[in-house]
Amino acid sequence: MAKKVAETCSEGSTLRATLNLIGESVELLRLSPAVYECLKVPMRFVEVSIPVEMDDGKMKVFTGYRSQHNNVLGPFKGGIRFHPDSNPDEVKALSMWMTLKCSLVGVPFGGGKGAVVCDSRKLSLKEKERVSRGYVRAMGEILGPETDIPAPDLYTDAQVMAWMADEYTHIKQKPSFGVVTGKPLPVGGCVGREEATSRGCVIALQQALAVLDIPLEGARVVIQGAGNVGGYSALLLEEEGCKVIAISDSRGGIYNPAGLDAQAVMAHKKKTGSLECFPGAEPVTNRELLQLECEVLLPAALENQLTADNAGQVRARVVVEGANGPTTPEADRIFHERNILMVPDILANSGGVTVSYFEWVQNNYGFRWDAATVNQRLNDKIVEAFRAVYQFNREHCPNAGMRTAAYAYAIQRLAEAMHYRGWL
Repeated sequence: MAKKVAETCSEGSTLRATLNLIGESVELLRLSPAVYECLKVPMRFVEVSIPVEMDDGKMKVFTGYRSQHNNVLGPFKGGIRFHPDSNPDEVKALSMWMTLKCSLVGVPFGGGKGAVVCDSRKLSLKEKERVSRGYVRAMGEILGPETDIPAPDLYTDAQVMAWMADEYTHIKQKPSFGVVTGKPLPVGGCVGREEATSRGCVIALQQALAVLDIPLEGARVVIQGAGNVGGYSALLLEEEGCKVIAISDSRGGIYNPAGLDAQAVMAHKKKTGSLECFPGAEPVTNRELLQLECEVLLPAALENQLTADNAGQVRARVVVEGANGPTTPEADRIFHERNILMVPDILANSGGVTVSYFEWVQNNYGFRWDAATVNQRLNDKIVEAFRAVYQFNREHCPNAGMRTAAYAYAIQRLAEAMHYRGWL
């Protein structure tokens, strides 16, 4: 069943790995094959052309995607990325993960994902605005506060969301800021949204260390990625008393076994554009960084960074996936065999969609929560989800890892919703 569909995807692809895990979870739970049939492909996948006038007066046509995976729990929800390598399989897989994340943490959304194939770093601010507005014009009929609610992702941010909300408002001829989340505060944003994914990672990390009886204070952390997730994670972990001993960006990393000053590191990156030449640290490659001795490894960069080739050399006690899909299935099995606790992406980085839900709720009510309320409610959601998955793992699939447990737990909830809605 699952195998036949997965084999139509390219070898090693994220979509193939996701389909295999969904199929294995359906079989583990002894659910009806109809559950897999409902989850194996998006309910809707749209590809559009976005004509944009560039600053030089020439017209350029960009390709846009939107995958609406499954809405059994509520409106589709998921980010929009601007990236030159985006492709349909990637977008479909990411929308599937969003369905699972929402189910796992108990927020009433289904999974969605979008992309524009472009290198946003080569776009001027005005060109980026035109691309953003063009995406909404092309996709406007399938978006809406009760239908499909985008959010920021790779190389998109609060400003992009503000442009998109404004364009949608023009189309509908009424204020509709709830159509997107991750907006600036003056137009309906939520305090804490920018660092929410990182905060969720930190909360999951705290829970993982607790079950292994490893003290949080002084725990050595290695972070791959110094962008939004990696950068905020470093700052938050430093506040919690952890020792960030290494961090990297696309050019390479820096390492100091005595610990780095995360505030100074991020200020240096903001000023110079990279981590290179940070005083008091030695350079380290991204490959070497993954093999440093530490309590926690937090991959927060790209997909497929932990593979069968390097998983045997990882010297962490816990791996917390800040990025989507940084670990291949082969590496996942190696970590399980080596008793390295894996906190999978659909749990570890679900803070972003959780606080997006809080933003959506506040937009609907026309009311704003304070930071303490947002952070406490986020903490409650992540702690509850971690403990549920950890217990499910021990009781129902002790011979598999936390990723299998997370998928199975999420799919069990989805299957219950499908049953009550009469889909099965």
